[in-house]
Amino acid sequence: MASSSLLPPNPLSPKTLTPTKALTLKTTRRRGRTLTRSSIQWNRKPEVAGKIPRVVVITSGKGGVGKTTTAANLSLSLARLGLRVAAIDADAGLRNLDLLLGLESRVNLTALDALSGHCRLDQALVPDRRFPSLLHLLCISKSRSSPKLPLNSKTLLWVVDALKPSKDFIVIDCPAGIDAGFITAIAPADEAVLVTTPDITALRDADRVVGLLECDGIKDIKMMVNRVRTDMIRGEDMMSVLDVQEMLGLPLLGVVPEDAEVIRSTNRGQPLVLNRPPTPAGLAFEQAAWRLVEGDTMTAVMVEEEEKPKRKGWFSFLG
Repeated sequence: MASSSLLPPNPLSPKTLTPTKALTLKTTRRRGRTLTRSSIQWNRKPEVAGKIPRVVVITSGKGGVGKTTTAANLSLSLARLGLRVAAIDADAGLRNLDLLLGLESRVNLTALDALSGHCRLDQALVPDRRFPSLLHLLCISKSRSSPKLPLNSKTLLWVVDALKPSKDFIVIDCPAGIDAGFITAIAPADEAVLVTTPDITALRDADRVVGLLECDGIKDIKMMVNRVRTDMIRGEDMMSVLDVQEMLGLPLLGVVPEDAEVIRSTNRGQPLVLNRPPTPAGLAFEQAAWRLVEGDTMTAVMVEEEEKPKRKGWFSFLG
């Protein structure tokens, strides 16, 4: 269960400040003493639902829906909450999680080097420079110098089992598709976060992935809907979150709006949750991480549709 550091702390302590609920305070001076009150955000720390460590796989089926972006932001948000996190990039061919975390220049060893005996597994873990004691990255990508070892479900199970004693959360970034890489990535997972966008191609692939996850024994599946635009939903040019939830039948973990800051943060190697002032997408990822820890979900709301303007002119008389 949760450790003593995750118990409800003193709300006046600076260590308990977490970016969930805003408390606006002011600075006043009374009778020679200064009451320092600034605009801060604090709340209790979340209580971890279920037994730790928890192994979560981030998957989608279709590529380009924001799966790696979700994995990077959720991992960093969990570390900001004081949880020990290992983010595993399970794409053996093309790795991108190190770019989004800004750690591409520090990846010198991978899990394959540890499996071959060239190094220890802890030496292949790359600590994040912002949270070096809480967040570590592990890549499984093959390089020219990497030995030719088979990467299968048993291999990843061994890696995850070796990480469990020292971690609270293990987040696996699953490769796109449903081939051997997908089967390998979901093997050690106990729960899954399915990332999709409100378009029909992503939803069809997501529906197929849900069936495969359930066949593999993963019953705890939550959904993240990415790149949502309310203006297009009102104009009936995009499916609403309620429509997506009705098609897939999954509990909703979070809704991420379309945000131009995603491209900037990716190019800088700085996840959205670190942006100040926070962006709408960054706040959505923070809230999703909080729900993931406590095993909570959210409820989608209806977006009112706009009335289409009536045609004017001679063509209106012709129907």
